[in-house]
Amino acid sequence: MRKFLTSVISSSMTLLALNTGEVPPKVVISEKNGGYLDGTEWNSSMLKNKLYVLFYVDPDEKDTNNKFSEALKAKHYDLNYFGTVAVINLAATWLPNVMIESKLKEKQKEYANTIYVKDKSKVLVKEWQLQDDSSDVLVFNKNGELIYSYSGQLDSSEITKVLSIIDRNLI
Repeated sequence: MRKFLTSVISSSMTLLALNTGEVPPKVVISEKNGGYLDGTEWNSSMLKNKLYVLFYVDPDEKDTNNKFSEALKAKHYDLNYFGTVAVINLAATWLPNVMIESKLKEKQKEYANTIYVKDKSKVLVKEWQLQDDSSDVLVFNKNGELIYSYSGQLDSSEITKVLSIIDRNLI
């Protein structure tokens, strides 16, 4: 019973970590914890002034939301008002970081307008309580407020829902 209650409380805390309609706590990923592909620090404060879709992905789950990525790409959103960020949870896999970083450089060519960030220490799992070993999708409005979040694979109805949210908030 004690294990069950601890699990329920822990799950509730995860749900409350990031609240829709609020700007999440500022997070910096730098140095030994990761950062941009070039090694410079990433700061979550950059998630404002345009609508951002942030993917937080375990490399073992890299294909989980490809349908959503392709749907976003097909929309041809104006990059003056829309951006994407892919934060890769390098600590969630047994794959060597050097191999993943090589693949990220290839992805950067395919998705040239996406900002890629390496999280080597599960910073967003700890600070924002995002799901570990998963594929998380978060959408932030131009004020940096979270307007949508989902952990796991988006099915077609969920993709339609999030695209509608993006369309309504894209200004």
